[in-house]
Amino acid sequence: MTRALPWRLPRWRRSLLVSLVGLVLVLVQPDPQAQISLRADIPTGTLGTVGSDTLAGLMLRWGEQLTHRYPGVRLQLQASGSASAPPALTAGTTRLGPMSRPMTDEEREAFMARRGYPPLEVEVARDALVVVVHRHHPLEALSLDALDAIFSRTRRCGAEHAIERWEQLGLDVPTRRIELHGRNLASGSYGLFRQRALCDGQYRRRLNEHPGSAAVVAAVSESLDAIGYAGLNHLTPGIKALALVESGGTAHTPDAESVRQGAYPLGRSLYLYLNLPPDEALPAPERAFLDLVLSPQGQRTVTELGFVALPEETLSRQRRELGLSP
Repeated sequence: MTRALPWRLPRWRRSLLVSLVGLVLVLVQPDPQAQISLRADIPTGTLGTVGSDTLAGLMLRWGEQLTHRYPGVRLQLQASGSASAPPALTAGTTRLGPMSRPMTDEEREAFMARRGYPPLEVEVARDALVVVVHRHHPLEALSLDALDAIFSRTRRCGAEHAIERWEQLGLDVPTRRIELHGRNLASGSYGLFRQRALCDGQYRRRLNEHPGSAAVVAAVSESLDAIGYAGLNHLTPGIKALALVESGGTAHTPDAESVRQGAYPLGRSLYLYLNLPPDEALPAPERAFLDLVLSPQGQRTVTELGFVALPEETLSRQRRELGLSP
């Protein structure tokens, strides 16, 4: 005869216990739909960008910070110059196009003709094109019309004569021809300098064109005869930044406050353009990226890399327009 073990429960109690355990498991089991919804809110994927070389360092740093915050997001950057952004946005090969200048009317029209809506423009930082000479050069400031007379062959800003040698500026220097250094045609800096400093005129044919501001600065730092222009964040001890003098005699140095307030003549805004239909919400990766860029952390990065952070009112306005939290 088999004896019941002392710890063995009666059948009805065992059934009740199994039912209670099952009920507890049902109650604590996560809702599959809630899990799916939660995962959908976490940005994942690759952010492809095509555009400005000037913004490349900023974009990469922001991309690193975004990946640290959301490990499932990666930034893929092609820094071919600002001119490469509009065609890529128009063709749909990228959603994000960093540019160191505003889109031209022709670029906007081409985008709208293909897409049926305008590109979304977001200002992300401020910068300036700085006119630079060798660190031992005696020149300290330059008038805007003289700048045009040095760099252009059309002199649309009002100078009577071309300036080809330093002694034409009253400098006690050896008689040598001025060396000209600037950016190449694909660069937004090339187009902005032509518009602002040359009054939409034409560069001299002997301009030495470089693919980046760092190359311009390196070339100028090696020659006392050289002059060039470069982005604010590329200044080095080997060169000197010149003040620019307006027609009324007011001189402006390329410091952060002058650039932020718009007083410096060659100040500029840096942009991100997005291919976003007006009836669509920002995809999660792009939304997370813009949230970071327009945040205090993102703007501290702007300053750390030598650019100028946006005014608080500009940040607040754009966050509201993009539907980002204050």
